[in-house]
Amino acid sequence: MSQELGATLCQISAETSRQIGVMLDRRGRVEFVIAGEASGLFIPDLSRHRAGEGRLRGLRLIHTHLKNEPLSRDDLTDLALLRLDMVAALGVGPDGAPKTFYQAHINPARDASPAWVTLDPAPFTRLETRFSELVAGLEEALARQGRTARESAGGERAILVLVSNLPPREVEARMAELVDLARTEMIEPIDTAIYRGDPHPQSVAGSGRIKELLIRAMSLQADLLLFDGELTPGQQKWITAFTDMKVMDRTQLILRIFARRAFSSDGKLRVELARLRYQLPRISAKDDALSRIRGGIGMRGPGETAMEVARRTIKDRITHIRRRLEDLGHGRAQRRLRRKRAGVPQVAVIGYTNAGKSTLLNALTGSDALVEHKLFATLDPASRRIRHPRPLNVVLSDTVGFIRDLPEDLLDAFRSTLEELADADLLLHLVDVSAHDFEGAIRTVESVLRSLELDRIPRRLVFNKIDLVDPERAANEAARHGAIAISAARGVGLDLLTDEIERELGHITAERSFYSGSGRQQG
Repeated sequence: MSQELGATLCQISAETSRQIGVMLDRRGRVEFVIAGEASGLFIPDLSRHRAGEGRLRGLRLIHTHLKNEPLSRDDLTDLALLRLDMVAALGVGPDGAPKTFYQAHINPARDASPAWVTLDPAPFTRLETRFSELVAGLEEALARQGRTARESAGGERAILVLVSNLPPREVEARMAELVDLARTEMIEPIDTAIYRGDPHPQSVAGSGRIKELLIRAMSLQADLLLFDGELTPGQQKWITAFTDMKVMDRTQLILRIFARRAFSSDGKLRVELARLRYQLPRISAKDDALSRIRGGIGMRGPGETAMEVARRTIKDRITHIRRRLEDLGHGRAQRRLRRKRAGVPQVAVIGYTNAGKSTLLNALTGSDALVEHKLFATLDPASRRIRHPRPLNVVLSDTVGFIRDLPEDLLDAFRSTLEELADADLLLHLVDVSAHDFEGAIRTVESVLRSLELDRIPRRLVFNKIDLVDPERAANEAARHGAIAISAARGVGLDLLTDEIERELGHITAERSFYSGSGRQQG
């Protein structure tokens, strides 16, 4: 910046009692001239100027400060949010002459806090900053950090956000679960943000906090903001427009997991149905320019907008899916009826997601259902005969894992897996006793059962994964809750469990044979 331009800015600023600024490109040419107020100025729209991963905006802001004060928080925030090459404040002296020059640039270090580096103040007449070399070094460092971030991450990089007034212990459990859900979908949680208070109706966390999150996201090379809870269409639209980042809520995340892990025709259709029902109220890209105009005599003028066409298309698809699901439902009902006529007792395993239901199914039936240490590893129902540790003439059914605050659309999406429960003679409520908040998981499952009017079915509490906790604690917790303690992965306690299944089913007609080796084989 030339001495002449600096002197001119200070003179105009002193005469008008306003902050005066210029945006310079890298060749030193003036792109914008900005006249602000005494306390600040407003940055014009910079969308036509480049800014991308590993690159800065190609512009530096130089403006005056009437009281010769350092860079303000707003100055530094604009620097980070707009990815400017540099922001500088030129202090105005009492005589209108330039005094101190304050400068700052983005901090290129990954995980850096703060997101900027403030240079030492210097008299305007003795500036020694090598601007071209400085910017070249910054962009090289930013590009290197971007490559490192992409290579280290198998998928998206997200900052996880939770706003709640719940007790700290429950808040921690919710955030831990959101982290697990993100990792299940191969999203790398690179940072978490927990804010106390009620969610803001527009911005969830408040515009100031969203601005801080955006700066943090830029610093950490994040490409996604993931919110616990379900965002309203208005909240999602506002945050996306404000941050220009991808924004996702917990419901969308679960839908993505379901879509990737459903394999049956029924499961895929129900996932699509839930996704469409979630998407329908969020279609808001109305634009009269996209209207389909139908001209000619007798026509009514503008036709359907693109938004209306999209909504109608989704509604038609929802109707089609519901009809197909009804047909598939008839087939499942007939299969269940055949099993009931055969007189084979039905036992269903229920529980919070990742409690070990598929592992228990494999251990008791000798099957090879998918087992992963991830949430919702299995979404489609599976039914097998119990064969271990001894054969019983009992069909054991696995079900989709329950989870807290599951939206009604998602619960309905997998109601097919829960239809097995209505015909069950006994429910095994499996609990991961090693989980941080296993009692909260128990309450969630019981609440869902009540909402589906399935709490009338006899059920037995089973504490799984006792090998992951202190043996004395496992025994005490099982005794306190009246539960059976097992480790499905290690085969511990399965004899006791099958004895309990046989005892609970003992009231069924005496003619039924529980041992596959005795009596008539039922199918």
